[in-house]
Amino acid sequence: MLSTLSVLIALISVLLMLAILIQNPKGGGIDATFGGQAQQLFGAARSTDFIEKATWVLAGALAVLCIIAVLTVGTGGPASPTDLPPLQSQ
Repeated sequence: MLSTLSVLIALISVLLMLAILIQNPKGGGIDATFGGQAQQLFGAARSTDFIEKATWVLAGALAVLCIIAVLTVGTGGPASPTDLPPLQSQ
């Protein structure tokens, strides 16, 4: 299960990076990046909205998957020093 979560986290991370890099900081967005071709596909206003919503959805999914992964893994060691096994004297 942990390997599946790791693959999903990596995939969503790459998609999130792409979604962020496609955005134009001046508001041009996907239309300016692809030379106006996306305007015919999405429409001028809808392409920016789509990429922005995709970014938020991917960020939320990444956060949820990371929390699930942490809960799945657990601590891996004793929770406190009192949980340690007693020392053996020689």
